[in-house]
Amino acid sequence: MLDAEERADLLLDAARRAARYVATAGERSVVPTEEAVAALAGLGPDLPDGPVPPAEVLDRLDRLGSPATIVTNQGRYLGFVTGGTDPAGHAAATLAGAWDQNAALPVMSPVAAHLDRLAARWTCELLGLPAGAVAAFCAGATVANLTGILAGRDALLHRLGWDVAERGLAGGPPLRVVTGAEAHTSVLKALRMAGIGRAAVTFVPTDGCGRVRPAAFPAVDDRTLVVLQAGNVDTGHSDPFAELLGRVREAGAWAHIDGAFGLWAAAAPDRRHLVAGVEEADSWATDGHKWLNAGYDSGIAVCARGEDLTRAFATDAAYLPSEDDRAPMHLSVQMSQRARGVEVWAVYASRGRRGIADLVEGCCRHAARLAVLLADGGAEVLAPVVLNQALVAFGDDATTDAVIAALQVEGTTWAGPTTWHGHRALRLSVSDAATTDDDVDRVAAAVVRCHRRAG
Repeated sequence: MLDAEERADLLLDAARRAARYVATAGERSVVPTEEAVAALAGLGPDLPDGPVPPAEVLDRLDRLGSPATIVTNQGRYLGFVTGGTDPAGHAAATLAGAWDQNAALPVMSPVAAHLDRLAARWTCELLGLPAGAVAAFCAGATVANLTGILAGRDALLHRLGWDVAERGLAGGPPLRVVTGAEAHTSVLKALRMAGIGRAAVTFVPTDGCGRVRPAAFPAVDDRTLVVLQAGNVDTGHSDPFAELLGRVREAGAWAHIDGAFGLWAAAAPDRRHLVAGVEEADSWATDGHKWLNAGYDSGIAVCARGEDLTRAFATDAAYLPSEDDRAPMHLSVQMSQRARGVEVWAVYASRGRRGIADLVEGCCRHAARLAVLLADGGAEVLAPVVLNQALVAFGDDATTDAVIAALQVEGTTWAGPTTWHGHRALRLSVSDAATTDDDVDRVAAAVVRCHRRAG
């Protein structure tokens, strides 16, 4: 065992190494070399027979692990809608790691409970969600979608006189789901985990930007769970909430919004119109570790009515204190959980309302400019850029795939492929607050170079 001084020295060494990594990230290739990846073999494969000094373990982890990372926090990583790391959030996460707090119940950590409450309330305020809405932090947007879907499932059945907690699902009133043909795969995974298979899902046709077509939207009723999308993963476009949610509400259906990144448009005054009407839903899912630039993992689920969360997730045991206060374990899937609200609070406290809006607007501006530069370089822009997503192709599918393959090893950036309406495409997601105009210029030049070589 290390004594207190030795442990402090180890943590300071880790902090120095982390600081060096961050300081030099912009000088490195986004993609590690083959040699760096091969060197990871030095971290295994055999379990040591006995103890190894922690300082030696840390040194080996840094020497072999740091060069083999994908560098996501220097402004030029444009894949998978992966945000960078906000400085205040990163620093707060480092401190919170030392705190080692369990945020399940307020009695387990007063500071975690206080910051969880603040960060949850500020999230709802920033996103323009209804007064009284309750947010819960969880492990990513898939779990946030699952949280909203479970809350909706149980609420609909409760209204029909069926108690899921007592009777389970077998024999209960059947529910149906209505969602767009472009629904994200995390929604389908969440539905499956909620006991709802594809046979119960009606997929509504979408338009050329991936938005649900209102004219094709079917009649719904009080046995329907509607899942709409804020921010198509390829184009950034959102479903027409203002046209659809009134119909959903009047029918007594439940409306859940998958807003993993697109919901943050509501935090920017000049982008808010893109998600107009979204506040009329019953539940929402989003990510702190995408556009907010909080660290992994940091999903956020929100319900318009707190009782719908507690109905689905509250639990009890003799050893658990009975509390009237907000208790995260009664609002989400997890019981024991890290204090995710700490770093989200730090991001909000550092940036403020205007800073969050600037973060969103900056990424959108960079994405639009990137699309223009790529179009000038011979790419075809497949959808109007409205948020942080740029979707492009390079003639036929073979050429597009060749450009993507070359780009992924070139090192300036990393961005991935998709299939858009039957054709291969390159999707570029500007989600890092660290991205600059120079980064955009460098990425555009790299893509154009890869295109010329592929041609």
